[in-house]
Order: sequence, then C-alpha cells, then structure tokens
Amino acid sequence: MSRLVVVSNRVAVPGESRAGGLAVGLEAALRTHGGLWFGWSGKVVREDSGRLHEQVEGDVRYVTMDLDRPDHDAYYNGFANRTLWPLLHSRLDLVDYARETRAGYRRVNALFADKLAPLLRDSDVLWIHDYHLIPLAALLRERGVGCRIGFFLHVPMPSADLVSALPEHGRLFGTLYAYDLVGFQTVRDADRFRTYARIFGGASIEADGTVALPGGGRVAVGAFPIGIDTNRIAEQSAAAVGKPAVRALRESLSGRQLAIGVDRLDYSKGLPERFRAFGRYIERHPAERGRMTFLQIAPVSRGDVAEYQHLRDQLEGIAGHINGTHAEPDWTPLRYVNRNFAHATLTGFYRMASVGLVTPLRDGMNLVAKEYVAAQDPEDPGALVLSMLAGAAAELDAALLVNPYDLDGVADAIARASAMPLAERRDRWESMMRPIRGYDIHVWCQRFLERLGEVSV
Repeated sequence: MSRLVVVSNRVAVPGESRAGGLAVGLEAALRTHGGLWFGWSGKVVREDSGRLHEQVEGDVRYVTMDLDRPDHDAYYNGFANRTLWPLLHSRLDLVDYARETRAGYRRVNALFADKLAPLLRDSDVLWIHDYHLIPLAALLRERGVGCRIGFFLHVPMPSADLVSALPEHGRLFGTLYAYDLVGFQTVRDADRFRTYARIFGGASIEADGTVALPGGGRVAVGAFPIGIDTNRIAEQSAAAVGKPAVRALRESLSGRQLAIGVDRLDYSKGLPERFRAFGRYIERHPAERGRMTFLQIAPVSRGDVAEYQHLRDQLEGIAGHINGTHAEPDWTPLRYVNRNFAHATLTGFYRMASVGLVTPLRDGMNLVAKEYVAAQDPEDPGALVLSMLAGAAAELDAALLVNPYDLDGVADAIARASAMPLAERRDRWESMMRPIRGYDIHVWCQRFLERLGEVSV
C-alpha cells in the first residue's frame, strides 16, 4: 500500500484540540495508509522561516514548519486571505491587488516545497489541500518529485471571467495543471475549472471530464462533496441535552422556538443580510411576534483585518436596531454572541433549534448545514433554511432553499420552517440524511484517494 502524505496550511498535531471533521477524516486515512502530515506549525517566529518540528503517533509523522512575521503576513494574511479568499468567493470589490503579497505567497509555497521534497518517495500518494497551496505541486515537480499528487479546493471555484480579473492569473491557476487529480466540492465548481482550462489553457475536455492540455498533459477533474463525521455528531447531540449550557439555553427560551446560525465572522457568510431577513420576518408575520428567538453564534476570525472589524460593527448595529424596535420586556428577538463553544455543546444547540439558518452569500460546501441536520432528533427534527449559493444545496435539496440576498424570501422561509408540520419535517430530514449518512467524511476521503489511485500517470 502506498504511503499517504497530506499537506495543508494547518496540521492537526496530536495533543491539540481537533474537533473539525476534516481532521478526523484525514487522520483516519493517514492511520489506514501510514503516512505524513505536513504544514505550517501555526507559530509566527522571530528567526527566519523554515524551522521544522516533528511528532510521531503510531504510523503517522506530523511535520510542521514555522513562519516569520513578514512571510506570514504576505502568504497568509496577505495573498491567501486578502486576495484569493475574496476572489474565490466572487467578491472582486474586496480583492487586494498588491503585488508584494503575491511574491510572499509564492516564496512560502517554494519554502514548503524545499522542506517537503526531501521527505517524499516516488511511491507516495500526495494530497494537497486548499487555496493556500495552489502552486505547490508545480514547485515540487520542479524539484524532481514524481509521485501522484492530488489537490482539493475546499472553497468555491468562480467563473473564468472572475478568475481572469486577477493580474497574471494564468501564472497561479495554470499551476493546477501540475496535479494528477483536481477535486472540487460540486459539479458546478468542477465545470467552472474545466471552462477556465479550455479558455485560458487551450485545453480540450475529454468525455470523462479530464482536461487534456495542448502539450500532452492530462488532469483528472472531479466533484467530491465533503462530508461530516455523521455518527459522531448524532451521538454528541443526543448526549449534549443534559449539558449545563444546553439546559440553560432551553430554560432561557421560556417555551419559544429557537432559530440558530453558527458561522465564523466572515463577509462570505451573509450575516448582515440574515439579520435583516430575520427583522423582515418579524415585520411580515406579525402573528409570529414573540414566538421565536434567533441565536447567532459568530466567533471572531481575522479580527485584526479592517473588513472584519467593519463587519462586526455593522452586525452590532443591525442587532441593536432589531432588538430596539421589536423587543418586549420578556423577549429579545436576536441574540448575537461573538464567542466559541465546544463542538459537543454546539451540537446540543442544533438539536434544540426548530430552525437552522445557513444563508451564506457564497460557500464551497458549508458543513454547519450538514451538522445541523445530523444533530436533529429523528422523531422531531427541525427545518433547515439553506442558501442556494452554498455547495451543500446540491445535496440537501430537501431544505428550504433561498436566495440570501432576497430578504423577504428568507423571511417567508423562516415563517414556513417555524410552522412546518411534523410529517413534512420528518420527510425532509430523512431525505437530507441519506447523502449525509451515505457520503460522510470517511467515504469522502476514500473516494478521493481511490480516484487518485486510478489516474494514469
């Protein structure tokens, strides 16, 4: 069996908190194959970038690399998060076009390649993750690495005309042709990449969707919608009912319904629109007034970036306006919380909520949607209101699908969800659980690696 090597920006090092489903799935795959997980250590250091740290647990080696402040600022805070993140989420208005950060992004990827290449064997299977590391395979090939290399983009792939708005886009996105397999969250994302390769790479598309390049190179392309650790979340949510935080939330509702949103504080998540839509729900459905409390949990991320500070101020203003306009002495319509909760506690909150609100403006997948569904009580499940612009909508078409920009449409969907009869809720829940059970995080890992193993190199 080939050794598996995983490369991602962050590594779930043993001993650190690693509740994320992706970490669970990748660790299981690494234990099955034996292997190596390589990435940034999470440390920003005063000395030069490049110092390696190593830990071993069972058959898995964890190798991480430190970055200095200039490299971290250019690669991570700069090009990855201020240029690529908004570009890939179709927000050209927020893209930072600074050339300096692009050079830093390439420099850090080259350093990753320098440190990783000596650790690799030609018999390895290498799986590189996400937009932080797009050029890594091309840089490894330049250093003589010959093993199979796959790439998975966790975020959306925008249309070719949006990608082409990035100066020298071909230099970056053309490096994807160095992979043997490029995976995306949805069929639409995969099709957008094929279109980009056809228009800007001169490629032709074969019957099975493979990208055939003019120089003879071939890149397999596929859709692999990422899953969650379904059984674990179902068990956690059932067990969480007795947790003090879950009990306290239930008591505080005084018998009212709960609607819940859980999102990282990010402009792609559509939180201002969601808040305004909830305000419209109260206005458009006066008979529902006082029957539902909306809890939005939005832990701060990238809090030192100006766009995020502005978003936080904006949300506090909207929440204050909604509560000031509509609250009663014994009812606060919107509770807005900027803190993290343990994942097990969150699953308990999901199970209690009659309505899940997942309305991003753009999202590669959105695992909160799947976790909300998996956490429900099968006998009395809640209803999911889901953005049609989230990758999850392709699988979860039994949710109430909405355009997140259409505030009245979202408001009416909240009202419909809150009043949905039990039989309909069960039917919709069972329909959504089929793909969530059948294509969980472990199947996702297995399918991608099987496909990578089948690619002729």
